[in-house]
Formats: sequence, structure tokens, C-alpha cells
Amino acid sequence: MKELDHKLLVLQQIGAFVMLFGAASFLWIPLTATVCYTLGAVVFCSLQMLQRYEGKNFIIRRLRRQQLLGLLAFLCAACCMIMQVGRFGFARRNEWVVCLAVGCVLELYTVFRIPAELEKEEKGLS
Repeated sequence: MKELDHKLLVLQQIGAFVMLFGAASFLWIPLTATVCYTLGAVVFCSLQMLQRYEGKNFIIRRLRRQQLLGLLAFLCAACCMIMQVGRFGFARRNEWVVCLAVGCVLELYTVFRIPAELEKEEKGLS
């Protein structure tokens, strides 16, 4: 798996923290929270998409696709937040919470499974 260098990894973690702040503070400051979440999601997702797996292991390739679907769910949550705050489109209630939950489940699943599968692959080749 192609890893990010240290500066990009720190930037990705900052993006994740800003996403968390935006999602957690939506009840109190919706406009600021929407801007924070959207900026954090764009940074986090774009940097996570830079990571690549160039091997031939089908399981890791499937997990990587699931991870990309989770990133897409994070970006959909940002769009739904913008629609709710701006009062336009179909997302008038808390649809963004569903998108965020789906993205979190997919990301949490893949963040634990991909390193385990990479470790199995390394042990199998040695």
C-alpha cells in the first residue's frame, strides 16, 4: 500500500479533526459547523484517495473500494449539510447524519481490516 509522507499524513489528521469538530458542533453553530465539516471532508477524502494499493490481492482491492465508498459517503454528508443549512434541495432534515454514519462504519471496518490483510500478505510472501 502506498503510504503518504509525513506532512500529508499530518494534514489528513487535521482534516479528520476538523470534520469531527464540524459534525459535533452542528447543533450549536450550524453554518460554521457546515463550513468546517465540508473543508475537513474535502481535505481528508482527497488525501485518503492519494493512497493506492498496487498489488493483486482481491480482498485488499475490495476493502479499498469499500473505503472509497465510505469517503463518498462523507462527501455526500457534506452536501446534505449544505442543503439543510441553505434550505434547498431534498435534504431538509438530518439526512447528513445517515450519510455520516454509513461513511464511519465503512471507514472503521476498512481501517482495521486493510492492515490485517497487508500483514497476512507479507507473511504469505516471506
